[in-house]
Amino acid sequence: MDQKPLRKLVESISKTVKSFKKVEVECLIRLFHSLLERADVRLDNAGLDRNTFRAILHNLFGMTDDMLMNRVFFAFDEDNDNCINVKEWVKGLSVFLRGTFEEKLKFCFEVYYLNGDGYISREEIFDMLKNSLYQQSSEETDEGIKELVDLTLKKMDYDNDDKISFADFEKAVKEDRLLLEVFGQCLPEAKICLDFEALAFTHPDF
Repeated sequence: MDQKPLRKLVESISKTVKSFKKVEVECLIRLFHSLLERADVRLDNAGLDRNTFRAILHNLFGMTDDMLMNRVFFAFDEDNDNCINVKEWVKGLSVFLRGTFEEKLKFCFEVYYLNGDGYISREEIFDMLKNSLYQQSSEETDEGIKELVDLTLKKMDYDNDDKISFADFEKAVKEDRLLLEVFGQCLPEAKICLDFEALAFTHPDF
């Protein structure tokens, strides 16, 4: 990997991502290219597609929920071009590994509103709870999930408009931190983050 474009990229990313040291940004860039498994791609013109990224979420971060892994992909993919470039990779990992409570709050909310309208609807809550709690569907389980949806909205829908806005979500989570990932795991566990950092920042080409 050519050192000059690498240094330039490290400087560029470090201006917007403050939670990593420059040497750590460089390690994450090297890891990105190692994961791409293509030695001849340009530094600023390569991306992880959804399947590759889902495999990373599963293998390196222990995630298993297909629906939420897809949503995490879209949360990382800020320019909506269906691949994650190196800048999106480092920025997303900054939230994963060292995000503030506010950053993680915004990230989880973005993962949870599935249709992109800025609200978590009753139907989306139903789909996420059904996806995370039950493998098979039946009328009985669907009725049970509908009751859970009602309870969730009663607890989190402060303005009673039958959907959860970011303001609703923020208020609920600040009152009870356990609600941060109420609709399923979209952040890695703390120990996995530490293990990933130990590996990525010492052996970035693993």
